[in-house]
Amino acid sequence: MSFKDLPLDARPREKLMARGPAALGDAELLALLLRTGLAGKNVLQLAQELLDQFGGLAGLLHASLADLGRIKGLGGSAKRAELAAVLELARRALAERLKERPAFDSPDAVKNYLRLAIGARAHEVFAVLFLDAQHRLIALEEMFRGTLTQTSVYPREVVARALHLHAAAVVLAHNHPSGCAEPSRADELLTQNLKAALALVDVRVLDHVIVGQGVSLSMAERGLI
Repeated sequence: MSFKDLPLDARPREKLMARGPAALGDAELLALLLRTGLAGKNVLQLAQELLDQFGGLAGLLHASLADLGRIKGLGGSAKRAELAAVLELARRALAERLKERPAFDSPDAVKNYLRLAIGARAHEVFAVLFLDAQHRLIALEEMFRGTLTQTSVYPREVVARALHLHAAAVVLAHNHPSGCAEPSRADELLTQNLKAALALVDVRVLDHVIVGQGVSLSMAERGLI
């Protein structure tokens, strides 16, 4: 069925106006951004194909401009730029929320921010959210990168950066490219080492969030901090 043959109430724009954006699926929302499809493929089909190819919204939105440019139908700069702009707006909106209020007034916002920031990386990334005395976000910094299986993390560099930013607390975070967010014994040992090192300069470790494919796990909620 071509897009023009869809009933009006099944078309994304009309559906959104009638029922609100929450009523739309991922492919429908993406179709609104793409606007047009290809010969023999309507925009909804193109949107679903992109989601399938990149492993869902998180994977798509973390794709580089070069990655998007290799997809038929996204070779032009306009559509790629719009997708990149949506990702950046989402990041900035979440970051502003964390900067305006204590991070742990809304732990879900912290998890969502981290999922968006590092959740779809193909390699391990170790990041730190540096917080002020009111636990508001100062900065999120990716401090170390590794292979698919391990990351080398140097506590002295985390301590030095915390002192430079005048942080009073931190939230540690890293991703598991395998998709599983369960902490390993190595994750627990690393957390304790960083907690001890940062305690020497009076910086608290509030949490260590592990991000998998579309999920995140709080070690503090598990009682592991």
